[in-house]
Amino acid sequence: MQRSFLAQNPSVLWFIACLAIFTAVVTVLSEAMGVGLISTSFVKTLGKTLCLCLIAIAMDVVWGYCGILSLGHFAFFGIGGYAIGMWLMYARTEKIVLESLSGQPIPPTTAEISDAIGNQIFGVVGSSEFPVIWAFADSLFLQLLMVVLVPGLLALVFGWLAFRSRVTGVYLSILTQAMTLALALYLFQNNSGLRGNNGLSGLQNIPGFAHLSQATVSLAFFTASAFALGAGHVFFAWVLSGKMGSVVEGIRDNEARVRFLGYHVESYKLFIFTTTAVVSGIAGALYYPQAGIINPGEIAPIASIYLAVWVAIGGRGRLYGAVIGAAAVSLVSSWFTGGGAPDINFGFYVIQWTDWWLVLLGFSFVAVTLFFPKGIGGLFDLLVRKQS
Repeated sequence: MQRSFLAQNPSVLWFIACLAIFTAVVTVLSEAMGVGLISTSFVKTLGKTLCLCLIAIAMDVVWGYCGILSLGHFAFFGIGGYAIGMWLMYARTEKIVLESLSGQPIPPTTAEISDAIGNQIFGVVGSSEFPVIWAFADSLFLQLLMVVLVPGLLALVFGWLAFRSRVTGVYLSILTQAMTLALALYLFQNNSGLRGNNGLSGLQNIPGFAHLSQATVSLAFFTASAFALGAGHVFFAWVLSGKMGSVVEGIRDNEARVRFLGYHVESYKLFIFTTTAVVSGIAGALYYPQAGIINPGEIAPIASIYLAVWVAIGGRGRLYGAVIGAAAVSLVSSWFTGGGAPDINFGFYVIQWTDWWLVLLGFSFVAVTLFFPKGIGGLFDLLVRKQS
């Protein structure tokens, strides 16, 4: 008798239960509910952390399960942020422009309104004309489609070219990193259409919800991020639980043998690469309205390297391990770089953690690689095995 999906994957039920309890606790203790034990700024931090956990799951699927060390998945994360950021910035600027022009005796024309909006958005880079890529910026629905379509199409084209050429291993990693670097360098240019180094700002001001407090908006995004993380975990667990999962793990362990057995390896790799890119874009679309700003520095290759470190520390090949790694490193990073960790004074030298945090992270990665190759998730597996 065939067992159900949850019977085959009990960790999924445990994960969803823990996530639901965590979400409920944060909601009850937040300022939006009147208790105030958890500040609005920390709710935002937790919401952003959940988004990072979602992209960590995507990275774990493509690397830990399929064996593709992608050093470019944060580019898809950033594209999702830019896509939703364009609508947020356009809608907010349009409201400001319309309010400023409402008192004029002669109503402004559509062209005048468009020029005023363009000048407000692109004046910082010496322009007032809308680039072609902003053609759908006035439509929330179309920009939400861009959140999914643009990362998906980019991953589909890149993956098809790379996988059909059978580029693997370190060469594929270098290619993904080169793609990310090229995208970041392009976005740094003022004529990229996305305000160059200035990026998109003011994204925390959600059009149509100005009457709500930041505490309420932050809690809403936190809840949406938790839902997205839970849905992403269930989706990938379902994809990897059956025959698809066996083939994908087989590709990771011995690609040549899987190809010899008659499976079209390239199709499986392309599906995984594209699907994880789409999920990464969705995570970015939820993250940056909580961060309030996005710029090309967010897409720099170093961000994708950090992502790989999170997954390695949490434990490759375990979806919950990726979540643990991303959450732990992200929250500890916020504590160290936000001034929460006290400086250590040796008399002759003072260790300031805002400067030394990356060194500590590097040592942690090396230590995990040498002594705990299965990461934090592997320790959980060990404890469960001992109890059973």
